[in-house]
Amino acid sequence: MSNVKVLPLIEPADGQAVAPCCPPLTERPFSAEEAEVAARMFKALGDPVRLRLFSAVASHEGGEACVCDISDVGVSQPTVSHHLKKLKEAGLLTSERRGTWVYYRVEPSVLAAMGKLLTIAPVPA
Repeated sequence: MSNVKVLPLIEPADGQAVAPCCPPLTERPFSAEEAEVAARMFKALGDPVRLRLFSAVASHEGGEACVCDISDVGVSQPTVSHHLKKLKEAGLLTSERRGTWVYYRVEPSVLAAMGKLLTIAPVPA
């Protein structure tokens, strides 16, 4: 049984683009729930090792990476596993076991949501 919380992303009705969990920072103040979701995501990325692992997965050919290909970040394998677990708990990574190895993927919707969160809201005309 898993107690992983996934970053809630909302699929727009038209299915064209992914709406972020929260509005752009410049649009309006966050609600308490929006702030908690965004903080969990940024907290997970606030560690240099986690950021390197996230970047390694996101930039890996095919959009996914075997743990065997991204473990060279200057810490022990158990520490890599701990950091990958934290990224999964924040909803930033998904994983799939294939035989002996675990493959990690950054969902495109997560990257889209992160990008929208940090964009400047359009100025009303």
